Amino acid sequence: MATATNAKPTTAIPTFDLSAYEDAAQRVRELNERIIESSKTAGVTALDAYEKALTSLVSFETEVAGASQLEWVSALAKSHATFVQDISAAYTKAARDLLA
Repeated sequence: MATATNAKPTTAIPTFDLSAYEDAAQRVRELNERIIESSKTAGVTALDAYEKALTSLVSFETEVAGASQLEWVSALAKSHATFVQDISAAYTKAARDLLA
């Protein structure tokens, strides 16, 4: 059989140290800022590599176009190289603007 106790419930409101929460929030903000900066740096590095790869591809395609003995193949390859170069330039410029 359960015994009854005469314990009174406490109505005291616990106190919280707000400075501990503010310190934690500040640390989270600083961590977020470091993550954002690291992400931007990684994005710029990836963009540089992408741009370098496309430059090599366009250079190779232009070289191949010059080596072709058929004029229409040469013109098509040069047009494609120009198209890829223009599109990639617009893409990388937009991406760099977003990362700035």
